[in-house]
Amino acid sequence: MTVSPRRYHITTFGCQMNKADSERMAGILEDIGYEWAEEPDQADLILYNTCTIRDNAEQKVYSYLGRQAKRKQEQPDLTLVVAGCVAQQEGEKLLRRVPELDLVMGPQHANRLRDLLEEVLNGSQVVATEAVHILEDITKPRRDSAVTAWVNVIYGCNERCTYCVVPNVRGIEQSRTPAAIRAEMEELGRQGYKEVTLLGQNIDAYGRDLPGVTADGRHQHTLTDLLYYVHDVPGVERIRFATSHPRYFTERLIRACAELPKLCEHFHIPFQSGDNDILKAMARGYTHERYRRIIDQIRSYMPDAAISADAIVGFPGETEAQFENTLKLVEEIGFDQLNTAAYSPRPGTPAAIWDNQLSEEVKSDRLQRLNHLVSIKAAERSQRYLGRLEEVLVEEQNAKEPTQVMGRTRGNRLTFFPGDLALLKGKVVKVEITEVRAFSLTGVMVN
Repeated sequence: MTVSPRRYHITTFGCQMNKADSERMAGILEDIGYEWAEEPDQADLILYNTCTIRDNAEQKVYSYLGRQAKRKQEQPDLTLVVAGCVAQQEGEKLLRRVPELDLVMGPQHANRLRDLLEEVLNGSQVVATEAVHILEDITKPRRDSAVTAWVNVIYGCNERCTYCVVPNVRGIEQSRTPAAIRAEMEELGRQGYKEVTLLGQNIDAYGRDLPGVTADGRHQHTLTDLLYYVHDVPGVERIRFATSHPRYFTERLIRACAELPKLCEHFHIPFQSGDNDILKAMARGYTHERYRRIIDQIRSYMPDAAISADAIVGFPGETEAQFENTLKLVEEIGFDQLNTAAYSPRPGTPAAIWDNQLSEEVKSDRLQRLNHLVSIKAAERSQRYLGRLEEVLVEEQNAKEPTQVMGRTRGNRLTFFPGDLALLKGKVVKVEITEVRAFSLTGVMVN
């Protein structure tokens, strides 16, 4: 009689860091003999990798968990795991709320999944949320794409933005060594990955915690040095990085991006607010003037660069005039893409307990007005692509139109065009753009 292998399902909420962690945890599970199950209800192990940036993400986790907790009462050998930021933030409280849980683990423990599951199989209910030194990563992630991959370069964050829970849940900054990052990229190159995105919660802080200074007294390891060091990895044709912090963004970094051909002309630099008093209340450490100078500098080196960002509306105390300063910044800069959110108070953050919170009506009105402007500006920015030849890295089939494939331009614009995925996947092809929309393009391939 053959015993069918145990199966697992991972649901990921939140940011790219979480997606990268999920890929690593999937790699560990496959190493120890689990197989992927498309549906959670077919799995023997269910892992929710959670995000705590917004309230609704947290509520979603609880509703999913409730369903699986019921299932566990009928199938006691079902293993339930909550990983990620909600796990870190709630810890033991999660077990009290959902006693059926087997394992609660913070993001810093992603690499320890195998050991933690062993404790579970020995009959323990495990909570792993203590701060750890992140072990160098030797797990082979199970990548969700065969063309593009994430590579973590720095974990954690030392900033103390008053709205943000990340430092509490992801711990202090810990940079990986340049050699370890390069080795992972070389392995990806050998496996046929064409594009790598280097990830950090605050990637410009990369290397500050690594020893060594140069002859002229600056840190020996900066993001810029790292880009020069990994740029020639064989097989990898495109490199991106995210997320940047305006406080640390340097002209030297911009120059490197302009000089190094594999670096894509796309920058993701959150500004959060266009008003200096709000930026100060957020403890962001820069002014809107400084932010504008960075964008001007990028455009002076790379006039066509795509700029994306994050913004928060309805921060405690934000007046209508202060909100209009954000609109003004968006109007004047013209972003290619902007992730927007209405402020939502996160537990354990300073701003959550201030008494100048705004009403949900005001927040949602401002969010709508901002989103309206964002799509107008993005549509304007898209016009420049019409009739142009763009290099597109083909990733997948267009789910809505199977005769088309989809990929991204160097500026990170989603692009659709007729083609055969079997022949084109993982190739960089020239596409003439025939149709532009606010956030995507359509075209035809040119031989």
